Amino acid sequence: MKINRHGRAKILTQSEIQLVFAQGFESERDRTLFGVCLFTAARIREACTLLTEDIYTPKGQVRPRLIIRKSNTKGKLATRSIPVIEDLRQLLTNYYPIRGDVYLFPGRSNGHLAEDSAARILREACKQVGIIGVSTHSFRRTALTQMSNAGIPLRVIQEISGHRNLEELQKYLEVSDSQVLGAAATLAMLSPVGENVGKYGLDDISTLPKVATAND
Repeated sequence: MKINRHGRAKILTQSEIQLVFAQGFESERDRTLFGVCLFTAARIREACTLLTEDIYTPKGQVRPRLIIRKSNTKGKLATRSIPVIEDLRQLLTNYYPIRGDVYLFPGRSNGHLAEDSAARILREACKQVGIIGVSTHSFRRTALTQMSNAGIPLRVIQEISGHRNLEELQKYLEVSDSQVLGAAATLAMLSPVGENVGKYGLDDISTLPKVATAND
């Protein structure tokens, strides 16, 4: 967990996401900004620098795919085109900027919202609802971990995340205690203890009957 900007960004639960979006963020802009981060796994800089014309048609309709331009990505590797799911479409529809700004999330002097400003908005929202350990990277980590947990192949996830290679992508993914337990539980079919198969949880591992080995 990230404390005072140290450590890894927290993976958000569904209830925490609902809480911060419903009671933490105070404007449609803030909900849309972090909705983009969540539903596209975008880095905060990539979200802050989105162009309005890459999101909406000239008639103000949300485009079917969100464009993250190569020039705004980390390492300037490649332009990414990400499908806009219905949840994100609704946020973008409600937010639609009417001032004709070049940037989707405008800041001062005709520029885009600064990353530091976005981080401050998030800190204040999380403080409001009592969630700790969150950073702007939490939404990206949460999105990528959710896709991995849903069984989406890493190569497909990489197309969305924009990572240079699968090794870099895997560093983002979090493994939960329940997943470790589930993996260990698959070994039950090998157990020689008969009626005890499948009865043990993570906290009971130390109490399992010991099987003698050649080294004992």
